[in-house]
Amino acid sequence: MSNFDFDLFTIGAGSGGVRASRLAAQYGARVGVAEEYRVGGTCVIRGCVPKKFLVYASEYGHGFEDARGYGWSTENISFDWSKLIENKDDEIDRLNGIYIRNLKNAGAEIYQSRATLKDRHTIHLHAEDRDVTAEKILIATGGAPWTDDTVPGHDLGITSNEAFHLKTLPKHIVVAGGGYIAIEFACIFRGLGCDVCLVYRGEDILRYFDRDISVQVHSELKRKGIRVITQAVFDKIEAHEGDRKRIYLSNGAELETDLVFWAVGRKPATGGLGLEEAGVELNKAGAVVVDEYSRSSVDNIFAVGDVTDRVNLTPVAIREGAAFAESQFNNTPTQMDYRFIPKAVFSQPPVGSVGYAEFEARNEFKNIDIYKTNFRPMKNMLTGSEERVLMKLVVDADNDRVLGCHIVGPEAAEMIQCIAIAVKTGCTKADFDQTVALHPTIAEELVTMREKYKAPI
Repeated sequence: MSNFDFDLFTIGAGSGGVRASRLAAQYGARVGVAEEYRVGGTCVIRGCVPKKFLVYASEYGHGFEDARGYGWSTENISFDWSKLIENKDDEIDRLNGIYIRNLKNAGAEIYQSRATLKDRHTIHLHAEDRDVTAEKILIATGGAPWTDDTVPGHDLGITSNEAFHLKTLPKHIVVAGGGYIAIEFACIFRGLGCDVCLVYRGEDILRYFDRDISVQVHSELKRKGIRVITQAVFDKIEAHEGDRKRIYLSNGAELETDLVFWAVGRKPATGGLGLEEAGVELNKAGAVVVDEYSRSSVDNIFAVGDVTDRVNLTPVAIREGAAFAESQFNNTPTQMDYRFIPKAVFSQPPVGSVGYAEFEARNEFKNIDIYKTNFRPMKNMLTGSEERVLMKLVVDADNDRVLGCHIVGPEAAEMIQCIAIAVKTGCTKADFDQTVALHPTIAEELVTMREKYKAPI
């Protein structure tokens, strides 16, 4: 028996922290977990899960319109924002309860409290005003939305945290940002009937994705009626008549809106945790610097998830948490493999992507072949919708291995999860070609693309 109160104490009960704590407890460790908000973290409480419910809700807005092409009468349809939020909250409460129950069933002790480090083995629980000690400490506090506080009036806007709890649905929204959170919420609000304007500083949206994805999604946003302003940022925000706001842009334009939505990025939630006082190294972004086993500069303090700013995705945090528990409490040294992680953007239509973007592949490999197709899906032929599907394969021409797959279209995320298995295991373009197509489906195009794409001269 050690001289510490716990073998492991985890600060933060999000996806990564919960997985690490549960496994460590199941392996026999005495585990304590502190969470100052709600167990489940960003993904479950104020991120992926509630967002996906809002995505589903917004898709009905387009679906009812498309249904007319298939003979359905869709008059007298109404939408109740408060009912959606109420139902969403009920489900989040249920999931929160499951996370708490799973931790307790594994044998972990949960503290509803802010926790900070006093030294490398001592944690102060603020709600109880007492200290506990642990042989090993795991930092899993995730990230938080970032807003540009250099912009006068920046506090007149909201972030994704507040978007899930709006009392009423605004008529007009201006979204700052061009990443996946900005795109997803722009589509959500547009699908629910709001007028939406997206303002982004770059030349095009989704800049970390393949260029063809950026262009396709940009085109589809405009097709949906979302106004997109690029190469501009907010200079100033002012309160205007009633609850409206006036936004002054760097390009000289002015916008009036009911709601300003900041979606310009997230930052690691390391402030005020006592990490620096304990000797834990942080990088310029405030993220905990860790090695391949998630160990920080202090050898008994570890970190997983968004707080490390490696790959900020929920499934990655879960895998990192599991690898940490295996390494430290099951005598099985395990490293997280960051290659070929599938990604999705739940825009409308959604994006699915795995592996190398074309520009990344051309920088790393000598010879690259590109296969792609762009078409109207069968479902749209009776609706009149001009929404299109993009599919693209990036192939190493020297060994025929598929290095990347990128899809914009219905159920893209579902398709890419399956395709990720093939890409991860090293399937070749010939393997794709030899697979019999399933007809009629969108996905069959992935195994019927035969001609290499040649860029126009």
